[in-house]
Amino acid sequence: MVLLLPYDVTTATGERIAFEFPLHSETLSAVQVSQLLTAVLGAIDRELRVLGKTANGDVMQALAMALAARTAMLHAPLATGRRLALDLAATALAAAEHCERDDGGAGHA
Repeated sequence: MVLLLPYDVTTATGERIAFEFPLHSETLSAVQVSQLLTAVLGAIDRELRVLGKTANGDVMQALAMALAARTAMLHAPLATGRRLALDLAATALAAAEHCERDDGGAGHA
């Protein structure tokens, strides 16, 4: 049975996005995965406030490079780390296809 990590984010415009991320079968701590995700997203938000207008593609490129760097840091053959990184990224992106979005419901008076 696949364990899911429910995770909500709120965008700068106030939109709430709810995910259910499938966890890898060898995940040791869903709590730590959630805490790391929160820390990474928080760090990006803080940096973007300092940098000012930054293209989303540039942010995604930096995240892809960070994934490559972390993969190279593993004490395993690069091919093994690459397969794991690609599998984890594909699984997370598939969860994004099924996320629930709530813009807060713009009302009309």
